[in-house]
Amino acid sequence: METKEITIEPKVDSAQEFIEIALDFSNPLDLVREAISNAFDAEADNIVLEFSVIQEYGEKVLKIEIEDNGTGMDEKGLASFFDLGNSLRRGDENSIGEKGHGTKVFFNSRKIEVITVKDEKKYHAVMNEPSRELFERRIPKVKVTIDDDETVSSGTSICIWGYNNNRRDKFTHDQLKDYILWFTKFGSIEREFGIEKNSNVKLKFKGIDRRDFEELEYGHVFPKESKKVSDLFDKYIVEAPKWYCKKFIKTGSLKNMPEIEYHAIFVIEGTKVKYGYNPMIRRSGYNAPAGAYTIQERYGLWLCKDFMPIQRKNEWITTKGSEYTKFHAFINCQDLRLTANRGSIENTPSEVLQDLMDVVKEMYINITQSADWMDIEWLESEVTAYNTAEKERKDFEWRIDKVNRAKVADFNGIHLIEPQRESGVFTIFMQLSSYDSGLFPFTIIDYDTHSGIDVIVKAKDDIPIKSSKLYYVEFKNYLTKDFNHSFENLHSIICWDINLKDLKNNDEVIDIANQRRTLKIIQPEHEGDYTRYYLDSMRSGRKIEVFVLKYYLKEKLGIEFVPRTEKSTI
Repeated sequence: METKEITIEPKVDSAQEFIEIALDFSNPLDLVREAISNAFDAEADNIVLEFSVIQEYGEKVLKIEIEDNGTGMDEKGLASFFDLGNSLRRGDENSIGEKGHGTKVFFNSRKIEVITVKDEKKYHAVMNEPSRELFERRIPKVKVTIDDDETVSSGTSICIWGYNNNRRDKFTHDQLKDYILWFTKFGSIEREFGIEKNSNVKLKFKGIDRRDFEELEYGHVFPKESKKVSDLFDKYIVEAPKWYCKKFIKTGSLKNMPEIEYHAIFVIEGTKVKYGYNPMIRRSGYNAPAGAYTIQERYGLWLCKDFMPIQRKNEWITTKGSEYTKFHAFINCQDLRLTANRGSIENTPSEVLQDLMDVVKEMYINITQSADWMDIEWLESEVTAYNTAEKERKDFEWRIDKVNRAKVADFNGIHLIEPQRESGVFTIFMQLSSYDSGLFPFTIIDYDTHSGIDVIVKAKDDIPIKSSKLYYVEFKNYLTKDFNHSFENLHSIICWDINLKDLKNNDEVIDIANQRRTLKIIQPEHEGDYTRYYLDSMRSGRKIEVFVLKYYLKEKLGIEFVPRTEKSTI
């Protein structure tokens, strides 16, 4: 038996890897984050971003221009820019880029042009059809020309055409501003910890829907802390908790890995505070810009690296429901290990995440047990008490108005009030049934008010309950075409009225099981008789009688409801 020994050398499908990395950035705005990160790594202090739509051979094309006055790139730098996994900054703790993946998001485009100046040399690099080349399984080539130029300062200009198949809905001015201030290095949270080394950096940008540029101030936007809670209540009363704002800042080292530092900021913010600085929050009565989001979708706890939010971990600060929405919170750790697209921290060792979670939970507990938290609870309790008293006062005023407008009747010493709800219909039924047990053709066995009002009944006879056929009787204020119960096992319906404009003789009434019955209205046959209403079905010999009290009581007992007067005593 012959034995062979071979050696297999694993290879990389370069084109496929380029495709995977270029398309791994699911949010088109990630291009903005990568461009700004590169500018910071190049030590730029002026950055310009311009998004526009141009006409090219009769077609509208998205054009993205990125400029910075950083150190620029030489041949090695350009190679690193276009290469996959070749980062000149790997191991540099002061740099954001380390994987050589970020700028590959630019490859999802029709053309990339880079003009960069370094050491008095000007490099002009062009990559045509990178997206098409990759999908045809070819590595796109870069043509570079190099000129000596002593007159131009260092810096880099990048122009990208046809990015993301020219889909441009994400690049409106408001969406760009929001993304820059939340998810890029320019929106860093570091200034809250006294780190000012980048505070002089300027950034101008323009979305596709703007003609002029806007200049931003460096750093994530945090609101100012609010006044004393008593002052808030005096000024805003029931909306006082919505105007509360308090910051909590903590820095330190992880318990089991003291060489690893963290920086945490927790800001408790009311909704009005959030609305004051964040125009992207959707809310009632406000026409939010495209790309807007809810508080639940954006706020809570963010884990950060390079002082930029990477991933939310609201479960670390949630014990019941959605209290995370009160927090505008971040914790930064430079030992987080990110996925290729910087979208997740799940590559981080579990022991690092566990220590970070312990820091967060301890900070959360300390906040919720602090005097500041007690202030919030006091404020909310005062508002609740005020709301309760105010609601009770308004309810009482409404009830008094209702009393003055009500129609009433007096029948043999029984005071009746025209009903406005099912409960009023049931009350009249019980009052008159107690007076005359033969007024309705059934005997009540049980009643329930869990979902509307219904009763279990049997026929008026002496047959024991266990041997009797039992039915429902449903109470309604108004009978409509849509009946929110089932006709099955239904003996009768007792309602105050039928809106005869919407529901006429021979109209169909449909139950929750989509069963249909026809309303039949039979006029009185003789004096002392009453108008009869039935829900009839050709498939069933059993008619469901509808007792319309407004007419039934008048025709049967002569009861007529009249408005209260100033002299009314009931």
